[in-house]
Amino acid sequence: MPLLFPLVLASVLFGIGVYVVLARRHAVLVLMGVELMLNAVNLNLVAFDAWWHDTLDSGQVLALFVIAIAAAEIGLGLAIVLLVFRTHRHVDVDRLRELADRDVPSSELDRLYQRAAVDQRAGAS
Repeated sequence: MPLLFPLVLASVLFGIGVYVVLARRHAVLVLMGVELMLNAVNLNLVAFDAWWHDTLDSGQVLALFVIAIAAAEIGLGLAIVLLVFRTHRHVDVDRLRELADRDVPSSELDRLYQRAAVDQRAGAS
């Protein structure tokens, strides 16, 4: 089998995954897009391993590591999505702002640092 077929399929899968990650706002669909991209990478690894006839099968071994990492990523990602749904009753990525980095005015930031220093001194004594 020519190497071109799996490479074209992997690039189509990767392109669909990128589109889903960039265009969708539902957190579960974003996770599915990431999984599509990881599967495209796995397909490339196995295709190049078969093409080069590697005696160590390093492409297939690397693909197994990517599968393990993808399983851990989807488990952690779904746990975060479930926690967000329990607290906010939605999983819209654009509407989630609690985890965003907020600009804090410098005067308020100085006050927070002073309060933390006072609390630290009170706890040390």
